[in-house]
Amino acid sequence: MLIPRKVKHRKHFRGKMKGKSNRGQNLEFGSFGLKATGRGWLSSRQIEAARRAMTRKIKREGQVWIRVFPDKPITKQPNETGMGGGKGAVDHYVTVITPGRILFEMDGVSKELAKEAMSLANYKLPFKTKFIVK
Repeated sequence: MLIPRKVKHRKHFRGKMKGKSNRGQNLEFGSFGLKATGRGWLSSRQIEAARRAMTRKIKREGQVWIRVFPDKPITKQPNETGMGGGKGAVDHYVTVITPGRILFEMDGVSKELAKEAMSLANYKLPFKTKFIVK
């Protein structure tokens, strides 16, 4: 799973998820991509599940690029803990996704196979996406 090696601040604020993506909107590496049309948090487990689904479908032929990295720490209090006592410990890491962001890119396979692989990856993600071609 993806986690940052080092973080500037151990615990972050939750933040707002408004607006559209202002970077990562164009295909840079591959010919096919998966672009977010919804918004939300994408955890490192979800990224890994989508990557596995894609690479298994293309039978490790082409190349897959992951264009997002989970760098936002999410904290969680233990179960059955009373109110108060401060913020919980870091539980996992997420990346904030806004509409227009390219999540994955692929190259070296046919368009039909890439579309099927990206469709399988889409099922693993918590928001809507669309398949794009360069």
